[in-house]
Amino acid sequence: MTSLDVRLTKILESRAKRQILRSLTPTQPTGQPVVDFSSNDYLSLARSPVLRTKVLAALKALPSPYGPPSSRLLDGNSSHHLALEAQLAAFFCAETGLLFNSGFDANVGAWTVLPDEEDWIVYDELIHASVHDGMRAARVEKGKRRSFKHNDVEDLQRVLKDILRADSGVKTGERSVWVGVETLYSMDGDLSPLKEIVELVESMLPKGNGHMVVDEAHSTGLYGNQGRGVVCALGLANRITVRVHTFGKAMACSGAVVLCSPLIRSYLINYARPLIYSTAMPHMNVIAIKTAFDMLEEGHGDAVAAHVHYLSTLLLQLLSAFLSPTSSPVSLPPTLALTTAPSPAATTAALTPNASPSLQPMLLTSPIIPLITASPRPLSRFLGEKGFLVRPITYPTVPKGQERVRVCLHAGNTEDEVRRLSEVVSEWVRDEGKREAAEAREKELRAKL
Repeated sequence: MTSLDVRLTKILESRAKRQILRSLTPTQPTGQPVVDFSSNDYLSLARSPVLRTKVLAALKALPSPYGPPSSRLLDGNSSHHLALEAQLAAFFCAETGLLFNSGFDANVGAWTVLPDEEDWIVYDELIHASVHDGMRAARVEKGKRRSFKHNDVEDLQRVLKDILRADSGVKTGERSVWVGVETLYSMDGDLSPLKEIVELVESMLPKGNGHMVVDEAHSTGLYGNQGRGVVCALGLANRITVRVHTFGKAMACSGAVVLCSPLIRSYLINYARPLIYSTAMPHMNVIAIKTAFDMLEEGHGDAVAAHVHYLSTLLLQLLSAFLSPTSSPVSLPPTLALTTAPSPAATTAALTPNASPSLQPMLLTSPIIPLITASPRPLSRFLGEKGFLVRPITYPTVPKGQERVRVCLHAGNTEDEVRRLSEVVSEWVRDEGKREAAEAREKELRAKL
């Protein structure tokens, strides 16, 4: 073995001993059908025969479905790319849009080049890994990159006060503060208090030098009229500097769009390396994305999104009957308290085109429900044996002590499947509770001997 082999093997063996070694496994390892409670296919478009038919028809009519074999800045800037960017900008109530090959590329591209070396970056402590990569590559020194407690507006206020005291240039508006949040967080399944955050940033930075960068990866298609997302649902589109919407979750495609001003778009075209040095998004992807958004504009998304939120309400009600934020061996995060779950009627009403703005979207539940447990692998394995596809989420993806099995709900799931899932979780909790009690009794007896 070479020194490289020795070093890499040692590192991987260390991970294996700590049970945090990652690997690629088949979606259906037994080859048997399973109920999907794992993927991000929230609207079940990936299995939609309607979308499949529409995409295949559009591709058949396309002269060059396999291109373009070039970057956007050379020969890859087709009329299809430009048309999709215009469609997405109009759909999301933005001035312009710029396509990237992935949400990761979009976040890295924007965060790397937009903040200046004299600026500050403030971000939610649970922000996505791609934002961290972008921030680390930015010109902003580490001491000027500050996190605030997750979804904690008061802590954000504290951080901004510290920055204003430390840097007079921020107070005068000469230097900017870039604030990064997500609308729906993928691990905890909770929604950002976005309106309160925007209002705080605007009030503390009245010179217009507070710039919100909002990642809507997991909320696209699920919130707001026709799935336009949380920003549009709250009427904040003209108060956000940069939005990132991705297509690999509810839209069943791949890629992302950065929504911004024409000036920022031009700046990204000139400086965002993931765009400049990557082959352009293939026409097949462009057509699939266009077709998926056509379906949302035709009204397909509202009804299925309402069903997802209803299933989330139902599952929370069922799980809360035997779980709590402090229960063991499985608990629910306090952010998903049952009291926040709306009735099915309210869920449906909130997603109708003429819904009251007060109903959208913060009264709605999340399609992501984490089951916090110290035994994520045994629980996911047990659920898999019962025919449910779920995945364990362990450190370092989540902090130590916050390991979980993440449940993701989809429009294609049925009420019966949700009820059966709850029953199987309850069965595992009972069995695991008995095992833990037996171990505790045995330990107590040994201590008396």
